[in-house]
Amino acid sequence: MAEAIEQLYQQVILDHSRERHGVGEIDPFDGESFQVNPTCGDEVRLRVRLDHAADRSPVLSEVGWVGQGCSISQASLSILHDLVTGRSVTEVEELGERFRELMRARGALEEDQQDTLEDAAAFVGVARYPARIKCALLGWMALRDALAHALTAEPKETDS
Repeated sequence: MAEAIEQLYQQVILDHSRERHGVGEIDPFDGESFQVNPTCGDEVRLRVRLDHAADRSPVLSEVGWVGQGCSISQASLSILHDLVTGRSVTEVEELGERFRELMRARGALEEDQQDTLEDAAAFVGVARYPARIKCALLGWMALRDALAHALTAEPKETDS
């Protein structure tokens, strides 16, 4: 049974590395981050656009990215895009922390993590290989940085 689940997770990663979601630069954008994994040369430029409604926390309305790297980093970015787009910044930060916890757990997946992380739970097997953890985390680090830039930048003027 465990082997079948591991194969399913590997297939999710392969599918997302081939059919990458969110690829492309968005413009205009509110925050941007360029990250490189010096260990293997994976790199990403990730941009975010926020929707600032007065009655709630900002929402991550769009994520776009361009980059190159191994199937793990590319799949992680694709899954990240699907998981965080349309969520509040607070929810995105919580998901990012859950994903970092998964990477620190070295292959242990709690049931609530599987539900919360959806397809990102497929990286549970990657967490067993310390050299690959940085690949899986690259996009998440870029997202965290881009959001920090977006939340601290001066609001852009909009034409009304």
